[in-house]
Order: sequence, then C-alpha cells, then structure tokens
Amino acid sequence: MTAVAPAANGGAPSDAKGPVAGHPEINWTMLLLGFAGMVVGQFMAILDIQIVAASLPQIQAGVGASADEISWIQTAYLIPEVVMIPLSGFLSRLWGTQRLFLASCAGFVLMSIATGLSTSIDMMILFRAIQGFVGGAMIPTVFAVAFTAFPPDKRVTASVVMGLIVTLAPTVGPTLGGHLTDWLSWRWLFFINVAPGLVVLFLVGRYGNFDKGDPSLAKGFDWWGLGFMATFLMSMQYVLEEGSKNDWFDDTSILLLSVVAAVAGPIFIWRSLAYRQPIVELRAFANRNFLVGFIMTFIVGFALYGGTFLLPLFLGRVLDYSSSQVGTTMIVSGLAMFATAPFAGRLVRKMDARILMFGGFMLCAWGMWEARVVTDDWGFWEFASVQAFRGVGVMLAMIASQQVTMATLPPHMVKNASGLVNLARNVGGAFGLAILNTSLTTNTAVHIGELTSGIAQGDQAMRNMMAGLAQRYAGAIDPAASAMKAVYGILQKQATTMAFGDAFALLGIMCAGAAFVTLLAQPVKAQPGAPPSDAH
Repeated sequence: MTAVAPAANGGAPSDAKGPVAGHPEINWTMLLLGFAGMVVGQFMAILDIQIVAASLPQIQAGVGASADEISWIQTAYLIPEVVMIPLSGFLSRLWGTQRLFLASCAGFVLMSIATGLSTSIDMMILFRAIQGFVGGAMIPTVFAVAFTAFPPDKRVTASVVMGLIVTLAPTVGPTLGGHLTDWLSWRWLFFINVAPGLVVLFLVGRYGNFDKGDPSLAKGFDWWGLGFMATFLMSMQYVLEEGSKNDWFDDTSILLLSVVAAVAGPIFIWRSLAYRQPIVELRAFANRNFLVGFIMTFIVGFALYGGTFLLPLFLGRVLDYSSSQVGTTMIVSGLAMFATAPFAGRLVRKMDARILMFGGFMLCAWGMWEARVVTDDWGFWEFASVQAFRGVGVMLAMIASQQVTMATLPPHMVKNASGLVNLARNVGGAFGLAILNTSLTTNTAVHIGELTSGIAQGDQAMRNMMAGLAQRYAGAIDPAASAMKAVYGILQKQATTMAFGDAFALLGIMCAGAAFVTLLAQPVKAQPGAPPSDAH
C-alpha cells in the first residue's frame, strides 16, 4: 500500500511528505498545482479520442488512405488504451502516481508529434496506437488522486472538475478539431498537444509528489493475468469498433476474435480473483454501490460517446455540414455541461446522489427522445434544446455516479477502482457506437424498403416528378436513368434521416432505463468533513 492510502482517512503516514501528510498541514499550493497539471493531461488524453472525428476526410486525403483504413485513426487509439486504463492502477502503486503520470505524458507528447509528422496511413496507425496506450494512464490516475490526496470535504469539488473534463473533452473534440483543420491543417490536431503537454510535465514534475511507489510489487508480477486481460479487452474492443462495418459474425475475423474474447474474459476474471497479487483488483465489485456506479458509468459512456457520435455524423452525412459548421453546432452541449458543473457540485453535497443520477439520466433521455422526429430541415436551433438537455443530464449523472461509485470504497481499493470505472466509461462508449452503427445500417435499409414499397407504380405524382427530373437532365446520356438516380437519392436521404431518428430514440430509451437502475444503489449523501468510508 502506498503512503497516500492512510492520508485519505486523515492519518499521518511516516513516509508521506507535503500535501498528504495530514489534512491540517496540506500544502494547498502544491496539491492544487499538481492536480491542475494532471487534469490538463487527462483532458488531452480524452480529447484525442474525438478530436479527429470531424476531420477524417482531410486526414484521409493527406496520407492517401482508403475509406476503410481511415477509421483506424480512432480504432488504433482506443484498442490499446483500454488495456492501459485498468493496468494503470497497478503501475501507480508500483511506481507512484507522479512517475507514472510523467512517463505517460512524455510518451503521449512524443507520439503526438510523430503522428502529426506521419506521411502514410501505416505510420499514423502505429503512432496512434502507441499514443493511446501510453496516454491511457493519464485518465484514471487523476480520479485516484482526487479521492485520496484531497480531504473529504473537498472531494466533491475535485469530482466536479473531473466530471467536467470527462464530459467536456469528447464533446468539444469535434468542435476544436474541425476549426483547427479549417484554420491550419489536420496535422495540428496532434501538434496542439505539445505546448500543454510541456506545461503538464512541469507542473506534475514540480508539484505532483502525491505518494510513493512500492517496488516490492514487481516481485510476482502477474504476466499471465496481463496477457489474458490484454487479449480479452483488445479483442472485445476490436469487435465493437469494427463489427458493424463488417457485418458482425459474417466476417471471419470478427467471429474469431469474439470467441477469443469469450474465452479470455472468464480466464482473466478467474486469474484476478485467484492470484495473490492480481493486475486488477476485482473484489471492489463486492461493494454494492461500486457495482451500481460501475453500471451507471458504463451507461454514461454510452450516452456521452453515443450522442457525440450521432450528431456530427447526421450533420455531415445528411446536411453536408463542413467541419467548422459541425463544430459550431456541437458547441451547445459543451456550454450546457460547463454551466451545469458548479450547480452539480453544490447539489451533490446536499442531495442523495441517487436522485441526481435519476434526474440526470431522465434529462438526457428527454433530450435524445426529442430528436426522434429529426428531419433534414433541422439545423443549429432545432438541435440546441436536444444538446442542452443531454449536456445538463450527462453532467449531473457523471458527477453523481462518481460519488456513488467511490464513496463507500476503502482507500486501498481506490487506485484499482478508478481504472475500472474509467474502463467502464470507455467500453460503454464502444458498445454504444457499435449498437448505434448497427441500428443506423439496419433501419436505413428498412426505411428505404418502406418508402419504395409505398410508392404505387401508377402514382401520378411520382410520374410527374420523374418527367420533370428527366426534363431537367435532358442533356444527360440517359435522362430517365438520371431522374431515377435522383429519386433514389431523395429516398435514401429520407430513409437515413428516419434511421437517425430511431437511433436517437434508442439512446433516449437506454438513458431512461438507466435512470431506474440508479435506485438500486444504497443512499449516499455527501457530508462535508465525513470520510467516504462512513457513507454506507
């Protein structure tokens, strides 16, 4: 156990220094500056998941990639990241939070530069994979510091800051990425990490000495556990990311990796429960609130990444918006989250966190349900209320779920638990994207069939439309064929729009269902001055 664990309960460990030696003697300058540096690093790592979302066509042209290859810019980042996120809890206990974070940030910045300088898609995929792996450690370590280095009455404030970062970063990612690509070039999507990365290295290196590592943990390192965990998580992530594009189990590689994940997963769980020093401590799931919070965080990931995925895709595919137009339209979610954060922090101190989670998920559900009637005439203002409800709801649900998840855990479980919670959010997002992608593909085909079958062969209005279009394309080689193609394009656009409405409705139903699951948690009310282990 590291020196930080006793400090979380107000004790004074003999080898602790500075901010965690005891709450009355906390050096707030060092604690806040070190934590601020870590928060910036966390923001960069989460931002990079979505910053390329609105600029994939420009990157594709820049490196000469095919349409199938370019999707790997995101997939290559996410697959290794899901391995590092749960592994970071063990590495943090082994090396100490500061050393792990500095190594992670330095590797992330170097790989950002390498990715920006890439001249081929193969180079870019390689560097993005390394970037995702090393950068993954910056995400959960911030959660662990917030729940161990801060005194109990300040943890809600730290939690609000983290909730803001976790929800805001993927939301503003497409906005920032779209404008950067328009103003400078797509390479600046990666070069932009250099300056803040250097600031992070300075702040964490100078002020981030929160705890000490325990080198004895290296003895008996569970290599088998690491192997099964990596195999399970990477196989699962690949299946979720690529399954909808490759017709799921009709594709041999998807079927094979699904079997691999189904075998490796239970072996990894057994190994983690049986080995004396596991890579990931799964016993936290015996805590009822952690289990419910884990499920809630999974669904928050579904709602957060699902909403961030659907809207830019609709704006680009149906409305033909440019990267900057997509970014401008998406900004409402970010503003709503930013405005909600301070109020959410106050509410979570005064109310049962379950009520806030319930309300947050219901607001998110309402926003998504509003969009079920989307049409190709919708624009900024029509989507504004959808994004506002979703932004406020996701922020409330995120901050409240963090309190429920971590509040009743003993301090020595916090580091591992923070990795599991962040993994839940990422995997929830991956499941969300897979389900929504499949829904879009399936329902577009269903609606196009309904629309075409609803047009009678002798329909006079359709015959008049075809005649008018044929006259418009009179200069074409085959005016009738050109008119037919134009009609099919109109029907395809309508079917796609209806499929997006179905996907928004599905997301709303998922969030409404999650709202009722929150009631299974035990009551947790934040009380300033009370340590988290007292809230049962």
